[in-house]
Amino acid sequence: MKASRRGLFPALCGRVPLRPPGARPEPEFAALCIRCNRCITACPYKTLKPASWIYGERAGTPLVVPRKIPCYLCMACPPVCPTGALDPITDKRAVRMGLAVVDPESCFAHQGILCRTCVDECPLEGEAIYQDGELKPVVTEKCVGCGVCEKVCPVAEPAIVVRPRGDQ
Repeated sequence: MKASRRGLFPALCGRVPLRPPGARPEPEFAALCIRCNRCITACPYKTLKPASWIYGERAGTPLVVPRKIPCYLCMACPPVCPTGALDPITDKRAVRMGLAVVDPESCFAHQGILCRTCVDECPLEGEAIYQDGELKPVVTEKCVGCGVCEKVCPVAEPAIVVRPRGDQ
């Protein structure tokens, strides 16, 4: 079977896009999303963007690029979805977009430099990420994957990145 050009690059990258709050599991989301852009229009922070052609058949579906603009968990997008690709969520703690992962090789705190930017800026205030006894960041299962930590990380290539829940 021959791979289409549109599907080749995402297959090589193997990355699942980071989806908006309330997104159903990726295969179901991709099947339900009609690319109406209502969620993108509803986002007051301009966080949501349509996926580019590199995502192949997923092009046009909404995604979040946290390093540019993270999700601020306003929950404006799920209620406007006409197909149910986004489940309505009202509690920001129930969101499960992804999970932040710390790279100890590039994280300042892991190198002995006092840095708590990701901990201080997390909207879940110590629930999703905290500092251990050695002042290193520890991500918990309560992380919702909003990407605020990735956005504020002072390292040029962020030492903390959000991995979509379907990409772990």
